[in-house]
Amino acid sequence: MNRMSKIEPNAVRAEGFERCRILFADQLNLARGKYVPMSEASKGHARMCIGTFAVTYDKALVAAPGGGLLTGLPDMEVTFDPAYLRPSWEPNTQIALGALRFQNEPFALCGRSALARAIEAWRARGLDPMVGIEMEAYIFQRGADGGWVPYETPGAFVYGTGPFADPAGLIEEVWATAASCGIPIESINAEFDAPQFELTLRFADAMKAADDAFLFRQMAREVLYKRGYLLSFLPKPFADKSGSGLHFNLSFTQADGRNVFADDVASGQLSPTMQGCIAGMLHHHEALSAIMAPTVNSYARLQPASLSGYWANWGIDHRSVTVRVSAETGPAARVEHRLADCAASPYFAMAALLQAALLGLENGYDLPGEEVNDGLETISTDRHTPHDLGSALDALKADTVLSAALGQDLIDNFIAIKREEVRILEGKSAEEQLAYYLHYI
Repeated sequence: MNRMSKIEPNAVRAEGFERCRILFADQLNLARGKYVPMSEASKGHARMCIGTFAVTYDKALVAAPGGGLLTGLPDMEVTFDPAYLRPSWEPNTQIALGALRFQNEPFALCGRSALARAIEAWRARGLDPMVGIEMEAYIFQRGADGGWVPYETPGAFVYGTGPFADPAGLIEEVWATAASCGIPIESINAEFDAPQFELTLRFADAMKAADDAFLFRQMAREVLYKRGYLLSFLPKPFADKSGSGLHFNLSFTQADGRNVFADDVASGQLSPTMQGCIAGMLHHHEALSAIMAPTVNSYARLQPASLSGYWANWGIDHRSVTVRVSAETGPAARVEHRLADCAASPYFAMAALLQAALLGLENGYDLPGEEVNDGLETISTDRHTPHDLGSALDALKADTVLSAALGQDLIDNFIAIKREEVRILEGKSAEEQLAYYLHYI
């Protein structure tokens, strides 16, 4: 059985459902797909146009490498195992999460396939990546003029729960729906700024974690939209409020089931595996920002003293760094990478993180010293993310080692699409940028 399509904890047979919603994430993290009868889903594949990789959010066509615009926009195939479908939040529907193929080969632009390759590279070392994902998002409601305004939560505060943080009971509906369709939530609470929420999913193997995150984001947005609200994962929707991030909590399981990081903090000496992972993440910090913070708006969030992953630094139980080593030991031991935001595809971003970590281990990158300063006003490094998306794309293009690990075709297409996005938004106000992104992120 192909582990990329098999999701055993939530495996459900297709009998009794009227239709299947076939989905995949493109590099804009849009949930592309189509509805088909279950008789069609039983074939395990569906054809869609390759041109989904030749458009921006506003559907501007781009002659991006691999996007097919100049070769007649041919078909690709979304492939999946029809015996392992996911339960949906829509009635009489099952979900198929697919990987992409083109001309009978794995499609070079498929983020899910890129993640599968990264996972297999770690498994070749006898280690299985495990990931827990934390997301942050704001909720909007309709204002008097029909536009979107912040959801009214006047009694909200960080770690707030209950009706003062969520008077309309929106989080309760999201939680119940997640449970009904097999998406495992670890915790939900109000965040620092109202109406912002932190939404944490239970850790799992890397592919399942990415699948769960992709589906949860889509489910939560659709459920609240039907209630008349807009859940936005945009990294910085309000200039005067905190940004919203996407944190990856990473560990590795050995063949005996033990967490390879189990004793790192308790021993007072980080293992070679953890040292290599952190060194790789920091070595490729600037290039990673293009993939993990992939919008013009992302760089309003990535600022000094913002607890956002701006600086190329690490520390133990330190929230002002990019790579935070948790103080927990044993099965819960992990490193937390804090740079990304939810505009990123969880597949593409996680593939990039795993490949950067592996490069650090295999190439013996030097690990800089631990951040022991406050990380706000005093920082031990002068390296940081670029200040805009265009500069981040330059850094990604220049990082030929990371690009080769992920796949050059994938990187070239992504850069071309994102450069057009930069061009479209050049000179636009913050309000115009918000209008461009809000309904998609």
